Amino acid sequence: MTDQAFAQADPEWLKLIGEARDWLAGPLGQLLLEEERRLLEEELARFFGGYLVSYGPGAEGPPKAGQIQHNVRLGAPMPGAQIVCEEQSWPLGEHAADVVVLQHGLDFSLSPHGLLREAARSVRPGGHLLILGIHPWSTWGVRRLFAQDGLARARCIAPSRVGDWLTLLGFALEKRRFGCYRPPLASLAWQMRLRRMESWGDAWQLPGAGFYLLVARKLVVGLRPLRQSRREPMGKLLPMPVAKISRRDADS
Repeated sequence: MTDQAFAQADPEWLKLIGEARDWLAGPLGQLLLEEERRLLEEELARFFGGYLVSYGPGAEGPPKAGQIQHNVRLGAPMPGAQIVCEEQSWPLGEHAADVVVLQHGLDFSLSPHGLLREAARSVRPGGHLLILGIHPWSTWGVRRLFAQDGLARARCIAPSRVGDWLTLLGFALEKRRFGCYRPPLASLAWQMRLRRMESWGDAWQLPGAGFYLLVARKLVVGLRPLRQSRREPMGKLLPMPVAKISRRDADS
């Protein structure tokens, strides 16, 4: 079944996901994922429901969410994906999930708009969509410009731009968080020395973090504020002059 999925999948997409997966499995990718996991599980701890669906190029299992009954990971036909699918063709019905997580899915995508639409369609009204991405205006985003590994393929879409897309898809942005303030240095010794930067950054939510986490809620159908229809100004009603008729004129 997996071999058949490999044969039918877009080879350019498979190559992109493979390169992203290799980079995320390396020391810098693991550092980023470690910091993301902490913030992500903090947010997921307050959600409850029947289904959580996660999508991304990483090989790790789905994030922990203790109050959600079923936790499923979608992805390319590679180890770690519980359900194999293409990025714009999820085997889910509309409004099937209570929570959907896109972890670097938009960063490593052939069509970020198409992927986001598919994820948004799968969230039930009142449910949540969580998006993690590499912040372009950070040392991690700058490193992408000179990288020779999978990070060079990352799109690094700005969080403000993703927020605009979410608004157009009928979501309200509830929270924006940032993490991984350490620069992407290859030296493990320097990473340990700079670990204190994480507590400082978390406390102040300073700019320049390596990744962002957006938490958006899908608006309930019928509760979205509607734009007031334009009403053309109408003229005032003026009393019309009434001719006075005397009794003499009426008798004649």
